[in-house]
Amino acid sequence: MKIAFVGKGGSGKTTLAALFLRHLAAERPAPALLALDADINQHLAVALGATDAQAAALPTLGEHLPRIKDYLRGDNPRILSADDMVKTTPPGRGSRLLRIDEDSPLHRDFVRPVDGVPLAVAGAFAADDLGVACYHSKVGAVELMLNHMVDGGDEYAVVDMTAGADAFASGLFTRFDVTFLVCEPTVRSVGVYRQYLGYARDFGVRVAVVGNKVSDGEDLDFLRDEVGDDLLTWVGRSAHVRAAERGEVRPIELLEPENRAALRAMRALVDGVEKDWPTYQRQAVEFHVRNARAWAHRSGRDLTEQVDPEFVPGPVAMSR
Repeated sequence: MKIAFVGKGGSGKTTLAALFLRHLAAERPAPALLALDADINQHLAVALGATDAQAAALPTLGEHLPRIKDYLRGDNPRILSADDMVKTTPPGRGSRLLRIDEDSPLHRDFVRPVDGVPLAVAGAFAADDLGVACYHSKVGAVELMLNHMVDGGDEYAVVDMTAGADAFASGLFTRFDVTFLVCEPTVRSVGVYRQYLGYARDFGVRVAVVGNKVSDGEDLDFLRDEVGDDLLTWVGRSAHVRAAERGEVRPIELLEPENRAALRAMRALVDGVEKDWPTYQRQAVEFHVRNARAWAHRSGRDLTEQVDPEFVPGPVAMSR
């Protein structure tokens, strides 16, 4: 399953993404797992337990986008070269499809274990990018990988997204089976929830709210009043999380029982979702056509011709 963590900046979405990933990694039997940091602020590695130096040394997807494109296009006859691919290019017959934990060149080159969690990072927004680049050019590598990724039961790709509504600058927000929106019991955080829900409503995006930093009954009542049935579960104030914020990442087994129960509720929701590969491909094609018509035509080529109308990804396509 493909899972996103979104929310207002400072809401704790990266912290909760890390807790959820470490919870999954500690399960027995351990599921297939891949973490992807697509936030403009690259903090997921540190939240998982890496030092700042280790996080800075991780290979980045954004710096190797042409190589990633060339690998994914395979021998798809509709894509003439890696230069012809854009971040929304959908897979078709001949494209290379990815599995969550396969031994592919992309996994070998860009995925590194952090406290038992395989992690790939889009890359930070550097000083050289100021004024000349958009961060979504780096996140494009994540979008392409998700477009070409076939995941099955007990397999999880977990993405820490950019804060707020920045994810709507591309079709990336539709690439997930479940989107966990992390919401503090504050007016500003609820405002981001409403904005996100308003944008996502027309695309069938499954949004579940996870309350965070819930101190007491008043906080919980506030979230229930403002969010309603979208509130799946909540995480209370946590000494375990505070320790992690100070750089002390404790074993997930030491997380407070009530907060660990929230992580179990999140996994249970994900596991109950049924994959819909035709809809997944249809949305990928829809956003690719939008991009092609708006700005992505290159050298006079009609990039809508990259769409393979008879192709649907999934385990069946993977086995061919």
